[in-house]
Amino acid sequence: MNVLLLYPEFPDTFWSFRHALEFVGKRASLPPLGLLTVAAMLPGEWGKRLVDLNVRELKKGDLEWADMAFISAMTVQRGAARALAARCREAGLKVVAGGPLFQAEHEEFASVDHFVLNEAELTLPEFLGDLAAGRARRVYMSDRYADMRDTPAPMWELLDLRRYGNMSIQFSRGCPFSCDFCNVTALLGHKCRTKSSEQIIAELDGLYALGWRGDVFFVDDNFIGQKSFLKQDLLPALINWRKGKRGNTFFTEASINLADDEELISLMVDAGFSKVFIGIETPDEASLAECSKGQNRHRDLVADVKKMQRAGLQVQGGFIVGFDSDGPATFQRQIDFIQESGIVTAMVGMLQAPPGTKLFERMRGQGRLTGASTGDNVDGTTNIVPAMGLEALARGYRRVMGHIYSPRHYYDRVQTFLREYRAPKVRGALQFQHILAAVRSLFRLGVFGQGRRYYWKLLLWTQFRRPSLFPEAVILSIYGYHFRKICEAHGLNDR
Repeated sequence: MNVLLLYPEFPDTFWSFRHALEFVGKRASLPPLGLLTVAAMLPGEWGKRLVDLNVRELKKGDLEWADMAFISAMTVQRGAARALAARCREAGLKVVAGGPLFQAEHEEFASVDHFVLNEAELTLPEFLGDLAAGRARRVYMSDRYADMRDTPAPMWELLDLRRYGNMSIQFSRGCPFSCDFCNVTALLGHKCRTKSSEQIIAELDGLYALGWRGDVFFVDDNFIGQKSFLKQDLLPALINWRKGKRGNTFFTEASINLADDEELISLMVDAGFSKVFIGIETPDEASLAECSKGQNRHRDLVADVKKMQRAGLQVQGGFIVGFDSDGPATFQRQIDFIQESGIVTAMVGMLQAPPGTKLFERMRGQGRLTGASTGDNVDGTTNIVPAMGLEALARGYRRVMGHIYSPRHYYDRVQTFLREYRAPKVRGALQFQHILAAVRSLFRLGVFGQGRRYYWKLLLWTQFRRPSLFPEAVILSIYGYHFRKICEAHGLNDR
């Protein structure tokens, strides 16, 4: 049996970093980790070929070689996944699909033969057994949660690592919180299940042996869900693993209560973590209460962010507008918070209701759903009828995005961040691509770029005031180019 493992193309989104990746000659930010893990669960004698359509085309020869296609996708890849499944079906391949998109919408994909849903550790073995016996069903689901100690290491060898900006691994699944707009707990539960430290070290060893020296993203729903295990086991193991090695810095996602644990922050920084994404959502207490974001309430959120920055963690933030509690003043409060906190990478989206969330059920009960969520957090759309009215929400949203990603205010925010940020203890290995990116930025941003005077002002300020952070200033300048491109594509730079 020859199997194609197929990952549909992503649209140009905030998190694609496509325009930033051009500076370093990469095609995609992250690999399809789920497919690489599924590949390791398939029979060893099967032929396996990964085709990530974000880095290369699916060719006629690939389809002729294969007997079956496994497709994984997220909601934002809906259109590309539909076209890809139809193409495989037309080529005579059996099509198997799984992942978040199909978990929510498998009834909508007539061109898929079999759906292997929920966690593959539980549903894939049953499918493979039935397939071998000639009695495979169309849908495989489970209401249980997998023991991640049974999860195999991803088959990194299927990748062309040179095409990617970052690699990714997964330490845990699940989140202890209950934000009503988030479908993580509906999919993966409240209990944070973890791999062992030995599994994580083995995965990192595999990447290192293949020559990977770049950033590694821990794609956990909430990395700090098991604090005691992190402090006593995983982080000391990572610190020990780093000895004698170069490169491989880490980044992840966590909740704001990370700011309460100085020991944990220090261990993460010592282990090589340099960035953390935090779901801040809004500085408005009423809106936080509305969405059950209790962990963010009654806090000085700006102080929390700066505490992490001063310890050596760059905070990336998620923000939402469009809660029922939001009013006309909401948009300026979001702008002021983002600028004051120095959160350079600020993902601001209209409130959306994904299937499986409490918000989805509430909006459906009130007759306020307008369709399916796009899965794109910053495309200026929503699938609910906002309390303030769609026109007022869209106008306010454009105002926020137009402000925070205008060159002047973006570069000001980078400088605010660099004032607070402690130079990281662990740095990635300097590679030719980094030198190439710096040179390209000088021309593309410093000579021809919109807001080039702010670019030069930032670089000069950094060189004289925080010279150790000059690489960060260049990288964040390149990120800003990408964010402006995304805003332009969605008409969000029109204030």
